[in-house]
Amino acid sequence: MRRRTAEPYKIKSVEPLKMLNYNERKEALENAGYNTFLINSREVYIDLLTDSGTTAMSDQQWGALMVGDEAYAGSESWHHLEKAVKEIYGYKYVIPTHQGRGAENLLSQMKIKEGDFVPGNMYFTTTRAHQELNGATFVDIIIDEGHDSLLDHPFKGNIDLSKLEKVIKEAGPEKIPYVCIAVTVNLAGGQPVSMKNLRDVYTLCSKYGIDVMYDATRCVENAFFIQEREEGYADISVKDILKEMFSYSDGCTMSGKKDCLVNIGGFLAMNDEELYIRGRELVVLYEGMPSYGGLSGRDMEAMALGIYESADDNYIAHRIHQVRYLGEQLIDAGIPVVKPIGGHAVFLDAREFLPHLKQEQLPAQALAAAIYLDSGVRSMERGYVSAGRNKVTGENNKPKLELVRLTIPRRVYTNNHMDVVADSVIALYEKRDQIGGLEMTYEPPTLRFFNARFKPLAKNGELMGNAASVTTHS
Repeated sequence: MRRRTAEPYKIKSVEPLKMLNYNERKEALENAGYNTFLINSREVYIDLLTDSGTTAMSDQQWGALMVGDEAYAGSESWHHLEKAVKEIYGYKYVIPTHQGRGAENLLSQMKIKEGDFVPGNMYFTTTRAHQELNGATFVDIIIDEGHDSLLDHPFKGNIDLSKLEKVIKEAGPEKIPYVCIAVTVNLAGGQPVSMKNLRDVYTLCSKYGIDVMYDATRCVENAFFIQEREEGYADISVKDILKEMFSYSDGCTMSGKKDCLVNIGGFLAMNDEELYIRGRELVVLYEGMPSYGGLSGRDMEAMALGIYESADDNYIAHRIHQVRYLGEQLIDAGIPVVKPIGGHAVFLDAREFLPHLKQEQLPAQALAAAIYLDSGVRSMERGYVSAGRNKVTGENNKPKLELVRLTIPRRVYTNNHMDVVADSVIALYEKRDQIGGLEMTYEPPTLRFFNARFKPLAKNGELMGNAASVTTHS
């Protein structure tokens, strides 16, 4: 008999939660234009919108806030952060930024020229936006398995080497400023990249003189999957796996709000001194001094500690297993989810969940809204709305994956909270034919999923065909 385990921490402080009743949730959803991003946090019961900046920090991190050095230049807290990045990830140079997209902005401005192509293992919204704003075209080179939600493959985030070499030969190496590898791949369902694939991509790119840059936001989760699934790594620590992973790259962008276990912060790291010097000059314009990059000393102090804490094998094993705890309940109930279950979230396949809705009727957006209406659980759409429009034709991009992301914040919720989420999704699946589609009533020009507004397609203005059947928690 397998013995059950508990969280590798104990709760020291609590934040009360309140469940709104059905009519209050309905009003909140309507006021938000059926966009879960626009719902106020006080109206949310369990918040699975994102794992970005929603981490519960440790007692050591909270204590570190009190010793943060707030010097404008040369802060001790900056040196602690720099030391942590070098020790755990192995890069020579580090530039702090206020969060990950600050690092994406710097990298894109420094490396991309008009007419360039940036190959990557599936796009991420802000990453692609920065690439396109600087004149590049993103090219998806993820393996085909990454676009199949129901296929169980251990490393669905892998790059297809034949696709990559085809892009290089057709565009020319001089037109490819770098290859962008996400570890893990968010929009594929939090899917990892194998160490062998990272090594092979780096070898191929070195042959053509092309840099490899990681989106390292969830690198610790990727390292865990390598330890668990790849031959030869079962007895290697996550910390050592991370060091090898980053050795097959020339630099990375990092949102510290995920695997660095803090509520704000990020950095751009690299091994090229010339690129570092340019970045150090550019960060002053957009972020702040190279020794704080838009962060307070206390933020840097907390992030330095978070980098060390995240590389602990016990922490990351619990993190992954809690996500699986939710995902396996849904799979057992016959709910269509992306397989295998990823590192930071359970992704519902909205097309399979709501087969009566066409993609243009926004099934993922509608399902996220329905989950909130049913239980006060906030999730988010990752599909047609998030994909935006083709920058040349203006037509809507139509991704193969139409997903709802149930994103688990780190060290925040217990498995009892996961049970509540599972009950809500299962209850909705049993009456899925009552969930109607949505149409967009306001569309921002870029990253529209953050601020877009919607309304139900039904003539009676209801999201659910039979509103009375929706769970009415009090």
